[in-house]
Amino acid sequence: MKDPYQVLGVARTSSDEDIKKAYRKLARELHPDLNPGDHKAEERFKEISAAYDFLSDAAKRAQFDAGEIDASGAQKRRAWRGHGPGAGAGARRGGGPFGDNVDDILSELLRRKERGKAQAKSGAAGGFGGDGDLRVSLSVGFTDACAGTMRRVTLDRGRVVEVRIPPGTVDGQTLRLKGQGRVGFIGVEPGDAYVDIKVEPHPHFTRRDRDILIEIPISVQEAILGGKITVPTIDGKVTVTVPPESNTGSVLRLKGRGIAAADGSRGDQLVTLTVVLPEHDAEFRKLVEKWGPRHGYDPRAKSGL
Repeated sequence: MKDPYQVLGVARTSSDEDIKKAYRKLARELHPDLNPGDHKAEERFKEISAAYDFLSDAAKRAQFDAGEIDASGAQKRRAWRGHGPGAGAGARRGGGPFGDNVDDILSELLRRKERGKAQAKSGAAGGFGGDGDLRVSLSVGFTDACAGTMRRVTLDRGRVVEVRIPPGTVDGQTLRLKGQGRVGFIGVEPGDAYVDIKVEPHPHFTRRDRDILIEIPISVQEAILGGKITVPTIDGKVTVTVPPESNTGSVLRLKGRGIAAADGSRGDQLVTLTVVLPEHDAEFRKLVEKWGPRHGYDPRAKSGL
């Protein structure tokens, strides 16, 4: 991946909030739903999503800024600081983490193996701190997170595995891949991989529990006389009837158009209507000027304002 700061067009000194604003601005411009069939926009959207995921992880950002990891999250190799044959020989004899000889190495391997067994027996292996545990981040589109999908994720040493994203997955949710952690030493079983899910924002939809929320603008004619309008859902577009004399804030409930639960039931989609006046329409203005004096009303009276 390219430098995440350059991808988002922000400085290294930018605050977390500035980085989030830059990402949201680009996401609104490049979202696949707004650029159907534009493969370049889709690839660019994936690129900015990956960059935002990287920089929103405080630990990764700090390591990257310090030059400890590259933009892919891989550790950078550090040059050997010793000098002369003595330094190299010392590194071969005693520079490793297990001691000076083969017996020390075998002892350390056995110790780790027994500790792993003890953790598994006590249930500690299900936590996030085991030697062989691995954590990765994965970005998922809003509609994919709602409906569920399969995604590929790259683990250590380039291993690629399929991950099932359950329907209704929320931002910040962690999925556990048992036995898919770091590949350790011989005789030491790998830990688990934990996939932290980041759900990408949608330009129109938000969610509340298992309900999908959306605001839909309607014309004055549609508000007063009623009519049929097209409304997007996470399953595709549907036709909805607007009742006569609808107003801004009126809510239409689309039964069963929300997120599926484990028992097969689904939430609803709530459509909030917003009446939009025509722009720069002189005829409409004259009509209101004529109608107003004879039919004036106070829309704030009911609110006590």
